[in-house]
Amino acid sequence: MVLSILQGARILATGSAVPDLCVKNEELSQIVDTSNEWIVNRTGIQERRILNKKEESIITLASLASIKALNSASMNPLDIDLIILATSSPNDLFGSAAQVQAEIGARNAVAFDLTAACSGFVLGIITAAQFIQNGSYNNILVIGADVLSKWIDWSDRNTCILFGDGAGAVIVQSCAKEDNGILGFQLNTNGKEAHQLSIPYEKNYIIKTKNDIPDINQGQFKYLHMNGKEVYKFAVSQVPISISKCLKSLNILPEHIQWLLLHQANKRILHAVANRLSISFNKIISNLNKYGNTSAASIPLALDEALKDKKIKKDDIIVISGFGAGLTWGTVVIQWKC
Repeated sequence: MVLSILQGARILATGSAVPDLCVKNEELSQIVDTSNEWIVNRTGIQERRILNKKEESIITLASLASIKALNSASMNPLDIDLIILATSSPNDLFGSAAQVQAEIGARNAVAFDLTAACSGFVLGIITAAQFIQNGSYNNILVIGADVLSKWIDWSDRNTCILFGDGAGAVIVQSCAKEDNGILGFQLNTNGKEAHQLSIPYEKNYIIKTKNDIPDINQGQFKYLHMNGKEVYKFAVSQVPISISKCLKSLNILPEHIQWLLLHQANKRILHAVANRLSISFNKIISNLNKYGNTSAASIPLALDEALKDKKIKKDDIIVISGFGAGLTWGTVVIQWKC
């Protein structure tokens, strides 16, 4: 979709945070029947970060990433108008964005959670751009943060090897129309396949009541479930289509982009998508080997590291695509303006 805008929007600054505890593949092989070679060959992951301190939570990670982004922009938290926290593992089922707002001292900001799993950050950026480009807000903090380690069955080698915890944040700021850096987007959902990747709620016991009052069903959320083969097929077939549609709407050829930044799910997916688009593997931004799949955090975490490594230059075109539970997937094309 090509955007019709009143004013421009650009990413001004980034920040990221991960827990201190690093769990390597060799250590996982002491928990489940696996090996470093098996994990690396199938996923590209060598290690991941996991929350383990009592005082650590998604709030501490999201807040630290946000503060780093604010410091990078030399911005006062009071100047933030809106906070969007993309997460599927909140500290509170009612949401965690408000707690981040309080933690970083952004008391002038409206704050809400956005739940779209591994696509969450892409949806957060697009939502922020809409608010800015229609003139509603000027400075928006978009955070992608997840701590899926608390929803993993650590006896299931098909999932426990994949996921890690982390947070990434960006500040999206209004600018002149000619400096607009959020060029266009493309989004999709297929709810019929939601069962392929989910953390389902299961009714597992009943509270008995008296008289004519019906019994009350109670339950709890189960561990993360993923059909790896189906998710792989979905990603490598649908993500290239989404990217192609988005680039076509902007009259940009794949060979003219500088960087491809995909949700960090699996090395094979990253390479398969690039191959289908005839994009050089050298243009892939990836830190999957160090952090595993951090869900909504994976894209901003990788973006922040790429900027720190000075890979991204002014006016570079970056294709960003997220995909995962829902099933949801989408693309946003940005041009780096800072």
